[in-house]
Amino acid sequence: MFSGIVEACASIILAERSSQLVKITVEKPVGWDDLKIGDSVAVNGVCLTVEAFNDEYMAFALAPETLKVTGWTPRDREMVNLERSLRMGDRIHGHIVNGHVDDIGRITAVEEGKDTRNLLIEMSPMFLPYVWRKGSVAVNGVSLTINDVESNTFQVCIIPETLKRTNLGKLKIGDTVHLEADAMARAWYHWRENK
Repeated sequence: MFSGIVEACASIILAERSSQLVKITVEKPVGWDDLKIGDSVAVNGVCLTVEAFNDEYMAFALAPETLKVTGWTPRDREMVNLERSLRMGDRIHGHIVNGHVDDIGRITAVEEGKDTRNLLIEMSPMFLPYVWRKGSVAVNGVSLTINDVESNTFQVCIIPETLKRTNLGKLKIGDTVHLEADAMARAWYHWRENK
């Protein structure tokens, strides 16, 4: 479980296909000295298990289901958002994020402000019930507030600290992103539909 508050942005050192898996080696952020084999790390919003690490890197494997759901083809030198899993007693500064991608969004517009950046993100009809104005959404693992919703798109505003700490400042029109619905929104929708 994560909070959607990205701790570091790091580069994929190596991405290689191995039979059905894609194995990625990611730069290990400075200060991540508490890692253990088997730990969960959100990588661009995808919950992955640490398979190996040293002072310089962390290694993960993406299984066929993860590749299918995310549509992700990791690339060498791709910058990814990283967050270690929460510990009991941690503050939750964003919202509860599971690291299970629900949809693949596409950037349809970018509006650069003086200090902020607005992104318009296209979503599938399946994702729409979980999205409403002032609700929460995770985009590439980043907890964000939804500013506006129109038919098949929603808008989010990226503040300076988030621009500095994540890969959202590098996104351009046509790029795809991992979307995860707020767990409370999903639960409310499920309850309403099965009432």
